[in-house]
Amino acid sequence: MKFKRQKRTTFNSFYPMSDLAFLLLIFIMLVALVHHRVEVNIQFALAETAALVDAERNLNIWVDKEGFFYLEGIIISADALEYSIAEVYINAPHTRIHIIADRDTHFVNVHRVLEILQRLEFPQVSFVVGHE
Repeated sequence: MKFKRQKRTTFNSFYPMSDLAFLLLIFIMLVALVHHRVEVNIQFALAETAALVDAERNLNIWVDKEGFFYLEGIIISADALEYSIAEVYINAPHTRIHIIADRDTHFVNVHRVLEILQRLEFPQVSFVVGHE
């Protein structure tokens, strides 16, 4: 008895590949939104010279003209700020603190941040200013 062989037809479709590429694009866009940087709207003090530092190891503390503190763009109290800075120093001792104060803020508010950093003996502190 002789059996007939059936021919197999191959079906090459690129539709699944395009669907996969589209889903990958959506995933990348969503992951990019997770690391969104928040900034506080302040008027920078002006400086004559500037220096660039490594942005990966920075912790930004903003002080607005009303005297409110912001840690990485989120409003925070002075006590919580001290705790957060201590935690950062324990986990990553080479982190640089950037103090970004509004041009119109009173120095008393900036001094409160400096007192916290002095109590914690934080070694790397920078003041961020604008340039003309």
